[in-house]
Amino acid sequence: MNAEVIIVGGGIIGCAAAYHLAKEGVQVLVLEGSENIGNGGSTRNGGGVRQSGRDPRELPLAMYAIQHLWKNLSEMLDTDVEYYQHGNLRLGSTEKHRDILTGLTERGVKCGLDVRMIDGDEARQINPFLSEEVTCASWCPTDGHENPLMATMGYYKMARRLGAHFISGEQVTEIRKIKGAARQVVTASGNVYEGEKIIVAAGYESRFIASTVGIDIPMQPVLLETLVTEAVSPMFWQMLGTADADFYGHQTTHGSFVFGLNSGYEPYAKPGKPLSSSIASSAACRGIMHYFPSLSEIKIVRSWAGWMDSCADHVPVISTVEEVPGLILACGFTGHGFGISPAVGLLLSQLAMEQEPVLDLQAFRYDRFA
Repeated sequence: MNAEVIIVGGGIIGCAAAYHLAKEGVQVLVLEGSENIGNGGSTRNGGGVRQSGRDPRELPLAMYAIQHLWKNLSEMLDTDVEYYQHGNLRLGSTEKHRDILTGLTERGVKCGLDVRMIDGDEARQINPFLSEEVTCASWCPTDGHENPLMATMGYYKMARRLGAHFISGEQVTEIRKIKGAARQVVTASGNVYEGEKIIVAAGYESRFIASTVGIDIPMQPVLLETLVTEAVSPMFWQMLGTADADFYGHQTTHGSFVFGLNSGYEPYAKPGKPLSSSIASSAACRGIMHYFPSLSEIKIVRSWAGWMDSCADHVPVISTVEEVPGLILACGFTGHGFGISPAVGLLLSQLAMEQEPVLDLQAFRYDRFA
């Protein structure tokens, strides 16, 4: 099967790129290695749509996504993505936390972001469920959260409606060059697909796939874990985080709370499908109850884990590759990819169509590691 653009990876970034390309009438084929669309980090994350706390290089993508895309996404995709723009509180209780949050805030302000430091009392005015342990916080009123599964499925369904083709359970093992350019994609089943452009957006697997044409992206897998509670009556709609990044999360439309954490257990995780651990959930709960004692009686109903593709300098690779014409990389998102995914999907479509991107991508070029 041939297509103008082949996308390797059926996560939210691959689906968003497929949507934008199909909307422009481009023939698109998406190959997903697992049996399910969005089976990687796209549906295993905390759903944060935030600008605060980001690397200054990445911040313009987050700001563009929030200003131009997230607010209209439910209508655009004909799917309720459960988007809430009720701000982000990043919490602290020590002077060290204050220093961390102040540095993050100052960097955001320099980039034009509406974010400021507040004391514990003002934080409790915004969220009265906070404990007296909170002595400081950063506050970004334009941040928010939404449902990762609904957003991923929304892009997938609308891309299909516009003519994009998806094949799941088709694991890509190799890219082949023809006359020096990336043109063919080979899968484990032995199928060969040909396209004029190949976008690799397959999380950490992107490293192995790109290596088949001599390209190495400095990434490593990092295990992230998430827990979800039973549903309770609405309490607050802010996105939450901490200075130490020991947990982050929010309350969902359904009423349950979703909290994510980085357990540090990746050296001990089994290869293949990631599994969450009871130890990590317990550790996260201690941190959550430290700041939100009113949540201490709420029951955890399940937990899950996922691998993120952590890049060497903690910002993604969104780039054409000079050595391999026709190849476009979208990986190394380091756990920050979901909130910027609408902007990244648009940018990838523009790269594939050889249009001028709406944002400067110089900081995300592959050759920055040279």
